[in-house]
Amino acid sequence: MFRLETRATPSTLMAWCSPLLAVLLTMVVAGTLFWSLGKDPLAGLNVFFLEPLRDLNGWAEVGVKLIPLLLISVGLAICFRANIFNIGAEGQLVMGALAAGAFVLQVDNGENGGFFLISIALACGMLGGMAWAAIVAFLKDRFNANEILVSLMLVYVAQHLLSYLVHGALRDPDGFGFPQSSLFSDGFLLPAVLPGTRLHTGIVLALIASVAAWLFLTRSMAGFRLRVGGMAPLAARYAGFSSRKALWSSLLISGALAGLAGAAEVMGPVGQLTPSISPGYGFAAIIVAFVGRLHPLGLIFSSFVMSLLYIGGELAQSRLGLPNAITGIFQGILLFSLLACDVLITKRLVWRK
Repeated sequence: MFRLETRATPSTLMAWCSPLLAVLLTMVVAGTLFWSLGKDPLAGLNVFFLEPLRDLNGWAEVGVKLIPLLLISVGLAICFRANIFNIGAEGQLVMGALAAGAFVLQVDNGENGGFFLISIALACGMLGGMAWAAIVAFLKDRFNANEILVSLMLVYVAQHLLSYLVHGALRDPDGFGFPQSSLFSDGFLLPAVLPGTRLHTGIVLALIASVAAWLFLTRSMAGFRLRVGGMAPLAARYAGFSSRKALWSSLLISGALAGLAGAAEVMGPVGQLTPSISPGYGFAAIIVAFVGRLHPLGLIFSSFVMSLLYIGGELAQSRLGLPNAITGIFQGILLFSLLACDVLITKRLVWRK
């Protein structure tokens, strides 16, 4: 038998190996799940983790899913580093998509577009996400409202607002009554990175955001103050660091990146406003942030893994006849596996004689 023994100091090695162990444990549990459903475990794992990577189009589709996950998780990592728990990135994504989409619908005449107007549309998306996050920051700053509850409840407000507008003011008049906006013209769609695929320039923006966040957190005084405020609030207050600045800056950055993710979705693979823009990227990005150890560069790896789960889940439906819920199940398994493996950072397994 084994027992858990507290380590003298937390293990740095296990802190970085824990996400890898969690991914491996997820694969083991997934194989067991496939077997219990009467499916070949190896075939199931092949569909989830290898099938999407066998051709260029598969890699491109993984990249399409990676863009919003990486953008949102980078913003969440900054928030979590500041000890601010923004759970409402899904709502900020929706508001970013709505702001960018509304701008495009106002100026799109079928012939204009291009770099300048696309940039303005993306900026509108960022402002939409920032405005939604600013509500959380204001209520936290002014009334000490719990940011977890406020940000989470605002997700549903944003989703219903989007649904209301695409059923009403923004609905395509030539769309036969379907709740969706007009299709954006090609001049307002993000250019493809790989011809013949759906992978667009949002991947460049996501990678730039990741590197910029790493530089901000590790090479700037503002990032240092933010990290100290999250790790040791009393020490930060004693040093004269402003907790209000950390609150506002972290939430606004997180909201801006989530809004940018929403704008990239409607100006990329979706190409219009619909009632359901995101399959839950804002919530999945929370798992991505912790699997990536809140490190902007580590988030690239964890976003890639989560993207595989999304694409693998879609393939599993068609190839193995599994339900749509399989993706969410795997996301939950990954999160619980990570939490279980994280115990080994402060504990070690010791053989009980």
